Amino acid sequence: MNVSQAMQERRSVRAFLPRVPSSQDVQSLIADAAKAASGGNLQPWRVIALTGEPLAQLTNAVSAAQPMEDNVVPHMAYPPSLWEPYRTRRFKNGEDLYKTIDIPREDKTARLEQMAKNGLFFGAPVGVIMLVDERMGYAQWVDLGIYLQSFMLLATERGMATCAQGYWRRFRDTVEQVLEVPDSYRVAYGIALGFEDVNAPINDLRADRAEFSDWAQVRGFA
Repeated sequence: MNVSQAMQERRSVRAFLPRVPSSQDVQSLIADAAKAASGGNLQPWRVIALTGEPLAQLTNAVSAAQPMEDNVVPHMAYPPSLWEPYRTRRFKNGEDLYKTIDIPREDKTARLEQMAKNGLFFGAPVGVIMLVDERMGYAQWVDLGIYLQSFMLLATERGMATCAQGYWRRFRDTVEQVLEVPDSYRVAYGIALGFEDVNAPINDLRADRAEFSDWAQVRGFA
């Protein structure tokens, strides 16, 4: 599989097989993704991968914890009062997701139960937590995004599946305590990692993309 194929195949997977990737495969994935571009070669990422009992300790602690309020969580998943066209895109994506598992909009309980599966890494056998020094700035968060994309594309190339999760920032205090994160480091995001359950209806979701002309311009070409 080449890079173009991985770009086409990669998607957010929310149901996984119990099969656990080998330690060597996980370590090489984390290391190889670090070839990602990084301004000034700061390489601001710090990565912790968990499986087995360490993973259970984290998910159990988060399931018993209260999330932090949005107004005290830096780098919220979305800006408040999201505007168009972004509001409609987010809404449609959510509706399309819940359609795959037959949860109507009015069934708030079922939707909350599905949301809570974030805290279990959607059943993935490996949970990855990405950290960043809180003294870093906007440019270094861009670097984290480049690392994340590199990680997910490499995982796809190697037959694995992922789901990037901003969810973990809302439980950063619990995560940082359980993982004994060094002072000044904060949770940036989580990544569910494993092998896709291709028979799970929720994995049928294929998020659409805006028309090219809505967001791109190409100037000066013949």
